[in-house]
This record gives sequence, structure tokens and C-alpha cells, in this order.
Amino acid sequence: MRRAINLAVESAPAYTLGPLIHNSHAVSDLEKEGVYAKETVSEIPMGQKCVIRSHGIDKRTMDALSSRAEVIDATCPYVTLIHNMAHEAAENQKAVIVVGKREHPEVVGTLGWAGENAYVVSTQEEAMQLPEMEEAVVLAQTTIGDQMYDSVCTAISKRVKRPDIKNTVCAATARRQQEARALSKEKDVMLIVGDPLSSNTRMLFSIASENCARTYMIEDASGLRDIPVYPTDTIGITAGASTPDCTYKEVVARMNDIENKINNVENTQDLEQDFASAFEKTMVQIRPGQTITGKVVQITEDEVCVNIGYKADGLVKKSDLCVSDVKIDDEIEVEVVKVNDGEGNVLLSQKNLINRKLWDEIVAKNEAGEYVDGVGKEAVKGGLLATVNGIRTFIPASQLSLRYVEKIDEFVGKEMKLKIIELDRAKKRIVASRKAVLAEEESARKKAIWDTLEIGSIVKGTVRRIADFGAFVDIGGVDGLVHVTDLSWGRVKHPSDVVKVGDEIDVKIVNVDPEKERVSLSYKQTRPRPWTVADEKYPVDSVVEGKVVRITTFGAFVELEPGLDGLVHISQCAASHIEKVEDALHVGDVIRVKVLDVNTEAKRISLSVRQVLEDEALETVENTDIADEYAIEGEAVAAE
Repeated sequence: MRRAINLAVESAPAYTLGPLIHNSHAVSDLEKEGVYAKETVSEIPMGQKCVIRSHGIDKRTMDALSSRAEVIDATCPYVTLIHNMAHEAAENQKAVIVVGKREHPEVVGTLGWAGENAYVVSTQEEAMQLPEMEEAVVLAQTTIGDQMYDSVCTAISKRVKRPDIKNTVCAATARRQQEARALSKEKDVMLIVGDPLSSNTRMLFSIASENCARTYMIEDASGLRDIPVYPTDTIGITAGASTPDCTYKEVVARMNDIENKINNVENTQDLEQDFASAFEKTMVQIRPGQTITGKVVQITEDEVCVNIGYKADGLVKKSDLCVSDVKIDDEIEVEVVKVNDGEGNVLLSQKNLINRKLWDEIVAKNEAGEYVDGVGKEAVKGGLLATVNGIRTFIPASQLSLRYVEKIDEFVGKEMKLKIIELDRAKKRIVASRKAVLAEEESARKKAIWDTLEIGSIVKGTVRRIADFGAFVDIGGVDGLVHVTDLSWGRVKHPSDVVKVGDEIDVKIVNVDPEKERVSLSYKQTRPRPWTVADEKYPVDSVVEGKVVRITTFGAFVELEPGLDGLVHISQCAASHIEKVEDALHVGDVIRVKVLDVNTEAKRISLSVRQVLEDEALETVENTDIADEYAIEGEAVAAE
């Protein structure tokens, strides 16, 4: 992680594809250094520097990114090794099984190198659902832990006859997890410092919780105020790999300050009071609206009693619980409604917390410009009512689709991505648009297509529309124009003489203008120039058919094919001498001519009508002589 951060800071100003590190404080500090996180390749400005985070990315994304930015690869060496193993397996036509969380960026990147025959499992149960296989390469997400990997691999071995199990759990991660496991067995309280988004931090929390019931995850020192600690407690502290050193040191320093304060008190009773006071001031102060994690200590018919580390326990009415199967010792997250209900109890609510979290999630997504997921519930006048995170949302009829919607009730029960276009915090009212999402997706799809268009490349297309000046061809979502002059090497009166609507043709990209969304195409450039093969198609002494297209004083030009004309000199226009060409030929006549000479370099073909006529006359004479001979022989036979 330090290597990735150092590379990013040294490269500033720069961008990262996704958060460089799973820690919001570290990401915020990087922005101050000029390193900004972007979610997609298209958001990275052209020509800028982009740092690949330690989780790595798949090959396709790497190729796309390399085409628009200067790539600085900070992928963890362990992860790079896993990518190489996955790629090698794919090259050898072997299945790849990745043990880890499917949504984790590292696993997503690995799958991009593993080819199509790849699977992801995170539990023994999922492993037992794998199809039976002869062989497969088994890889681990670097942060899942040795014990989990071993247990899942045991299940994989029952589905794969010859599993090639690679030990790809990060050694440093494994060592940190072993230390957390050992420490949690000795301490009364365990503090795991790190961001909840960090897979590594969550794994440490899970491991420590197995041995120490009072295990807490905190992002920074401010989280200490919500943790109950007593004078006789021994406390262990560890941190996730993505936790900045300064954050970890601040937590340790805070704990040392409290310890030093207690050590200066001689009397044991005073010590306990001072310790309790110190922690009450810094750790267990509560206020209405505060979110707290507590442990269920008692369940009655109507209420659940929760230990929240405060001087009084909290009470949650069962009607205010979102989880119905709560048990003793379960840890639940609740919101403080009242610090004192008049009888010394703290009133708590779980529904308030969930609703507020859902609303805050919507607000956060709106501020970040992200889409939200909604479900159509009811067609009303002027639009559709939908729910987003359980909150009622209105979608105007004009914002349901890119085109006019005749039957709004068709969207009832339909899941859809929405963009918030109006949000009233006070009234908790939301107006959203499906049309905006479709428009942005269409724009992104078109942009992706535009990015792939290369001048000079030949692509397949379908003729969609024909105009007097040319034909419009769909080349995969973008329409390009083949001008009438680019339809054929010869003269074209109208584009419909060459192509028809619905024809699938090969076209060459001549010019691309993304700003004006124009693509110029050529149909004729996908075909050989007529003059390059004229001597092969029209050898000397061959007789061909052509159309008279132009007459001059010295002869007539005959079109053999579009773009290829030959000259019949006036002396070759008829069997006998003529004064003018029009005495024998006219524009539009379809005639038979004999090829006298072909000069491809000079682009000249000499043709003759006279030679064809003379050849035909000679053939007639020969045939007449033969007939006469047969007639004489016949008469002699008859006389005999």
C-alpha cells in the first residue's frame, strides 16, 4: 500500500482507476496531493497519468486505459503473480477457480485474465455447487486468510479430480491475521483500526471476534468514544493493511494518554472512578440521533434490552426492530432516540436508523452523481410512483423513456436504474428520471464506438437510408455517409444504382469527426481499382460487350464496367470508311467490341467494332463454303 501511495504522490497530478486504497481518510489526503479517484476509464482525461491500484485490473481495461493515459502500474506483486497464473491457465485451456469475494476489485481483475472458463467461490457450500471437472487451477484472493482458503479448497477437491491449488494468500496478510488471532485470545478488548470497506480489515475483525467477544472496528480515534472499556480490561490493537500509519498511531496515542492518566492515581477506588470518567468523556458519551452498536442482554415480550457500554442499558421496542429473530448476545446497530426516558433507560430504535441510512445513502449517491435502483409501484396522473431504498419516488411520464410512453402501467413492478433530478431533504421527496440514465448510457455506448473507429480500417455495415447525394450506412450503432462519388470507381447517376436499403457491405473509414458526430465512408475503396486488373479481365483479342457513353470527333468511348472506359477510334467504328462517328454509333448503344490493346499504366484500352464485324463476316463465309460442299456431295449421292 505504501508503494502505491508513494507512486501516486510522486506522479501527481494524477488519477486512479477506483480508490487507490480502501480508506476514506487516505483517499481524502491523496486528493489534497493532487491524486483523484475516477470510477471508469472514460473519466480519465486524455494524456494524463493514471495509477493502477494495488488490486490490479483486467487486461481489457488495461488496454483501454493505455490508449488514453500514461499508465503507472502499482499493482501488488502478489496480485500480478496471480494474474499471470490465471492467464497461463487460460492459455492452456484450463478452468480457473478463484476463492474470494466476487465483488472485490482484486477478484474482478483476476477474472479478467482467467478467460471464459472461470468460477468464483467464497464458501464450502458454493464450492460444492461447482460442476465436476477433471482439472482446474485454484487461486486465492490475497486477503481471505489461510484457514478459509484451506477449508474451501477441501470442498473444491471433491468436485475437481486434479486441482492445482496455488498458495496465493499474501504472506504479510496471513502473518497479520495469525497475530490478530493470537492477540485476541489474550485480551479482554480488541480494537481493529481500519475502513469497513477494506476486505483485509473486515477479515481481521472476523478473526478477532472468534476469540474476543468485545471486538470493535473503528476508522480512527474518534471511534473510541463509543466503546465500553473498564479499568481492569486488557486491550489489543491491530490495523488493516490499508490503514494509514498516522491513523493507527493516533489511536494508540489516545489509549496511552488514558492509561497514563490512570497510572497517576494512587487510590484504587479513585482509579476506577478516574478511569470510568476518562472513558465516559472520550468513549461512551451518547446523544439523540447517535448510532451505536450494542449487545442484546435481555429479551421480553415487548422489548429488547441492549448493552451499549453506557451507564444505563438501552431499550428497543420489538415494533422498532428490523430483524425479527434477535437472540441473546447478538450485536445490533441502533439509533439513540432519548438518552433518558424518565426512568433512567436509554430509548433506542433500529427502524429510524435503517430509514436514515437508506435516505443518507440516496443523498450520497445523488451528490456523487450516481444512479439509484428503483422499482415501479403505481401509475398515477402525470407519471409513475416508484420506490428507491423503500422511499417513495416520482418519475414524470416525460422522464420514463427516450420515446413517448403510451402505457405507464407497463412499468409497474419493473426494476430500473434512475437518476435523481430533484431531491427535497426537508420533505424527503425525490423526483427521478429513467430517461436521463438511458440517454447517458446511449451516449456512453456511442462514445465507446467512436473510440474504436480508426481511419483506414475496413468495417461491415448495413445500408439504412439512401439520399440523392449518397448512402447512410450503420457501422455498429453509428451512421456514416458514403458519398455518391465514393460508391463506385465509375460514374453513378444515383446511389440506388449501386446499393439498396438493407444491403450488408464492407466500407472503409475515410474520416472521423467525433465533435460533429460525422463519419465519412467509402465503398469503392474496398474494391480493386478497375485499371489495376484491366489486362487480366480484358485480354487482347477478346470480344466483350460495352455501352457507348461519350462520342468525340476522333472516336467513341465505351464503358466496359464502372470506372473503366475504352476508345473505339473512328477508323474502327464500322466495317467501311465513315465521315463521322455518329454515322455508326450513338450514346447509349450497347455494342460488341474486340480488345486491340491494353495499357494499364497509361489507362488506355483500344477497342474495335470493325474487327468484330470482319470476324463475323469471315465466319459467315466459312460456314457458307462448308454448306456448299455438303450440298454438292448430297447431289452426287442422290444421282447415284
